[in-house]
Amino acid sequence: MAKSQNIKSLDAIIVGAGFAGIYMLHKLRKLGLLAKIVDAASGVGGTWFWNRYPGARCDVESMFYSYSFDEDLEQEWEWTERYPAQPEILKYINHVTDRFNLRNDIELETSVKSTVYDENNSKWIITTSGDINFSARFCIMATGCLSAANIPDFQGLKNFKGRVFHTGKWPHKNVNFSNRRVGVIGTGSSGVQIIPEIAKQAAHLTIFQRTASYVAEAFNRPLDESEQAKTKKNYSEIRAAAKKTFGGFTNVANDQSAMDLSLEACREKLEEGWQAGGNSLMVAFNDIADNENSNMRAQDFVRDKIRQAVPDLELANKLSPEHLIGCKRLCLGTNYYETYNRDNVTLISLGKEGVEGLNADGVIVQGSIFEIDDLVMATGFDAMTGALSKIPIYGKNNVSLNDSWAAGPRTYLGLMTYGFPNLFIVTGPGSPSVLTNMLPTIEQHVEWIAECIEYMDEHNIRVIEPYLKSQDDWVKHGNEIASKTLRYSCSSWYLGANVPGKPRVFMPFIGGMPAYREKCSAVVAMGYEGFKLSKNTE
Repeated sequence: MAKSQNIKSLDAIIVGAGFAGIYMLHKLRKLGLLAKIVDAASGVGGTWFWNRYPGARCDVESMFYSYSFDEDLEQEWEWTERYPAQPEILKYINHVTDRFNLRNDIELETSVKSTVYDENNSKWIITTSGDINFSARFCIMATGCLSAANIPDFQGLKNFKGRVFHTGKWPHKNVNFSNRRVGVIGTGSSGVQIIPEIAKQAAHLTIFQRTASYVAEAFNRPLDESEQAKTKKNYSEIRAAAKKTFGGFTNVANDQSAMDLSLEACREKLEEGWQAGGNSLMVAFNDIADNENSNMRAQDFVRDKIRQAVPDLELANKLSPEHLIGCKRLCLGTNYYETYNRDNVTLISLGKEGVEGLNADGVIVQGSIFEIDDLVMATGFDAMTGALSKIPIYGKNNVSLNDSWAAGPRTYLGLMTYGFPNLFIVTGPGSPSVLTNMLPTIEQHVEWIAECIEYMDEHNIRVIEPYLKSQDDWVKHGNEIASKTLRYSCSSWYLGANVPGKPRVFMPFIGGMPAYREKCSAVVAMGYEGFKLSKNTE
C-alpha cells in the first residue's frame, strides 16, 4: 500500500498525462465529472516527456500532429518546423494543459502501484506511490503505445564502467559526447534520429546494427507564416479528408498498382513520393503494403538511394535492408545514410546473434571487444502493451490483465477487455493506433469513451463490459486481416518481436481508420452492440 490509507473518491481516474490523458481529462470535466490524472513523470507530455534524446522528432507533420477539438487552439498555436522536435511538442502540450486549466487535476510524480476492481461496489481502487489512493467508477488507461522503454538485459552490462543511456529515458540535462567514444545499439526510429546528432560531436561513434532499417528522407524545414495561414484557413477540410485515408494522414494514396506502370514510370512516381518526404513513399502506389512485386520495386528504389548516399558499396550493402519495406515502421531521417561516410563513424553488423555482452571497456560482438566510453541503447519500446503490463491490474474474480493477455492482448475495438468492467484503454491493442496519425486517433478514442460514459449516465447504467464473444470475434477479425498483409511477414515490434518471450500477435488493427471509425459508430448506433450494459437497479 501507499504511505497513507487516505482514499479519494472520483468519477474517473486517468493513468497517463500525455496527449490522450490530457484530452480525456478535458472531456470528462466538460461532462461535469470529477476526474484526475496520475503520472509517474514530473511533468506532462507522456512519451514526449521521456524521449528527449538529441534529434528526437515526430514523423508526422507538426500542423497535423496537433489537437483538432478546439478551433481557437488550432488558430493560435504557431509551429516552427515541418516536423516538430521534442522540445516544441512538449511546449505545445504544456500550453494546452495551461490553456484549459488542467494542472490542478494532475498528480505528477505519482506512479500506480495497483489497480483492483471492487465487484461489490463496481469501483476501481487505485493504489499509488503518493499520499492519496483513489476509488473511481471508471478507470481510463492513457498509458501510451510507445512509452515503456525496452531495456535489454545485456550480459555484463553492470560491469561496464562508462555512462549508459536509453533513448526512451533520456536525462533532463544536456549530455556532452565531445571527445568521447560512443556506442549506439539499435537502428530503428530513435537510432536513426540520434545517430547523426552524436556523430557530429563524438570523437568516434560505433553503431551496432542487427537489422537495417528503411529510412526515408524527411526533408524537414522551417514553416513560414503564409504556409501556416493557408493550412489554418482550410484546417477543417484537410482534417476531414485525412480521416478518410487509411492512416489518417494528409497525403492521399495514388490509386494504382506499382505494377500497372513500366519500371521507369514506376520509379518516377516513387521519386515523387520520396521528394514529398514523410511516409509519402509508402502511398506512392496503393499496393506497396499488399503486393509483393510492388513492394519489391519500392525496396529496390530505396536501396538505390542508399547506394547513392554511401559510395562504399560494402557499407551501403550493410545498410540495405533485406526485408519487405513497410512490414516494419518506415523511419524518417535527416542525412542518416550520409552520416556513415564520416571518418569518425563505424558500422558493426551484429547478425542474428546480436550483442554477446559487455565488459568494463565496451561491447562484445562475436568475441571482439569494441571499446567505448558511453553506451546509448536505442532499443525502442515494449510497444502497445508494455506500459499496461507494468501495472498490476486485477479485474473480476481477481484475474490479472497480464494473465488474461498471457497469449497476447485481447480487446474489443481496442477500447475494453472482457473481465475488466468500466476499464477503458485509449489506443489499445486491437485499435489502429500506431499504424495511424496518433492525434486524430487519440481524439476519436477519447470522444468515444466520453460519449459512452455520458450515455451510461443518461440511461442509468452502472457498468459496461464487452462480451467474451464480441472480443473473440474482433480479435479473430483483426488476425484474419493482418495475416493477409505483408506487414505480418517479418519480425517487427508490431508483433512484439523485439521483446524476448513476448507472444507473436499482430497488435494494432490493420483494417484502416475509415473501417475502424465506421465500426465504432455502428456499435454505438446499435446501443453499444457487443457490450453488456448493467443498470443501477440490477
